Amino acid sequence: MTQMVDWDLAVSTAAALTAGGPRVSVTEAADVVLELRRLTDVAEGHVANYTGLSARIDHPPVQVVDRSDWVRTNVEGLQIVMDPVIEKLQAASPQKPSALGPVGGAVGTAVKAVGSKATGLQVGTILGFFSSKVLGQYEVFSGTPGRLLLVAPNVVEVERKLGVDPTDFRLWVCLHEVTHRTQFTAVPWLRDHFLSEVNAFVDATDLDPDALADRVRNGISALSEAIRNPDSKASVLDLVQTPAQRAVVDRLTALMTLVEGHAEFVMDGVGPDVVPTVESIRARFNARRGARNPLDKLLRRLLGIEVKMRQYAEGRRFVAAVVEKVGMNGFNQIWTSAETLPRTSEIQDPDAWVARVVGTAAVG
Repeated sequence: MTQMVDWDLAVSTAAALTAGGPRVSVTEAADVVLELRRLTDVAEGHVANYTGLSARIDHPPVQVVDRSDWVRTNVEGLQIVMDPVIEKLQAASPQKPSALGPVGGAVGTAVKAVGSKATGLQVGTILGFFSSKVLGQYEVFSGTPGRLLLVAPNVVEVERKLGVDPTDFRLWVCLHEVTHRTQFTAVPWLRDHFLSEVNAFVDATDLDPDALADRVRNGISALSEAIRNPDSKASVLDLVQTPAQRAVVDRLTALMTLVEGHAEFVMDGVGPDVVPTVESIRARFNARRGARNPLDKLLRRLLGIEVKMRQYAEGRRFVAAVVEKVGMNGFNQIWTSAETLPRTSEIQDPDAWVARVVGTAAVG
């Protein structure tokens, strides 16, 4: 298979763009790793008690990583996701001239024109940006059932900038990330469902050159609007989505809003009982989210990070409203099957989900 992305270049580019992280001694670094591992185990018990969910399948231990390790792990996952896309692109045979003009030609020609090195630079640039931002991640692509990553230098850097108690902050972060691991290990079908939606997105890729040209033009227009208008919600994703892909993204957005909101709800629900300084941590963390320089805000919008921030808030409101109406056991019916997951419209209307899945008799 011809390489469409120079993955080695992506890794080296990300490494070149990634800041070194906070200064710590070897002893301090070892202590951080040990404490994050310990607090992950502590958080697992709290999450299970609060949610009523516990792992039904074995999972690997938490991986406490540095920024470079996080990049390499995500490149492995991206390769798994991208392979079907690359195969589809290479199997496509152009039937007519490209509306993109002589630069584009057919899709296959366009891919060659861009080149694997250019694409590797783009991927590396994005990963380099994220590598200093991510505190933790449940990575689902590289194998069943996934693996929990905690990025130690980022955790230390943020806790120092916020001026919060390190142990309290680390446990607070672990509560959020362990909730994600619990979701995917207590609900074993969830990972397969998520991956099937990703595959559906790939299958919905339209390789027609004219259609591609239209999407590129519309995407560039949307990105230009995002640069001019601070309130724009456009992102790079607008460059690639076909109508069929938008339907898949709609379902994936509802799913990700649920899992992110559920994690936020759990960390804030458990926090007051086990994290003494949780109110101060949450207040300072939220203030930091809002106090970003204009360039950082623009990059976050274009990369879709602001969408993720909205998912935290919208998802938490949905989960809180459902739990208030039907309790945690009623809410946990959401994990029964793909059919009981919330639809996009129900995220904004929790009563509609309750009526559809739990039933009005259970309310009250």
